[in-house]
Amino acid sequence: MTVHISSLSSERKVNMLNEIYAYRRKAFYYETDKMGIVHHSNYIRWFEESRVSLLEQAGLPFEVIEAQGVMVPVLSAECRYKFPVGFDEEFAVIPKIENFNGLRFEITYKIVNPDNTVLYAEGKTAHCFVNMNMKPIRTQKKYPEIYDVFNRYVGYEVKL
Repeated sequence: MTVHISSLSSERKVNMLNEIYAYRRKAFYYETDKMGIVHHSNYIRWFEESRVSLLEQAGLPFEVIEAQGVMVPVLSAECRYKFPVGFDEEFAVIPKIENFNGLRFEITYKIVNPDNTVLYAEGKTAHCFVNMNMKPIRTQKKYPEIYDVFNRYVGYEVKL
């Protein structure tokens, strides 16, 4: 089944970029530990939440990708913790697609306070595209709409 992202011509889509904003929310109580700070495992979850938000805002929600028989597994994840986030503190995750070649991509992340004066954590994840049998696939020819969205947003600076 092929799901079309939009009916715009490919020439128009290439020049169009949706404004994308950082993923924002507050730290929930269940995410904290006995010290009252967010447990380290949650930062990786926040990376994922921001990645999902980034793709939705770019016009390519995961449901559309998966409806085409494409999955996007995580190959690696890393996080460097700079300053703890406490319960009920608001934060923003700033994702950025750094590298993309049609088969693999990397996203970097910064978790900051709302006015970007405190860096809580930074890291990156690496991913690839696979079919439902976990076989790697190149998106450029078989899934050009997926390829185009990722390619357009390489290096894009999200708005805080």
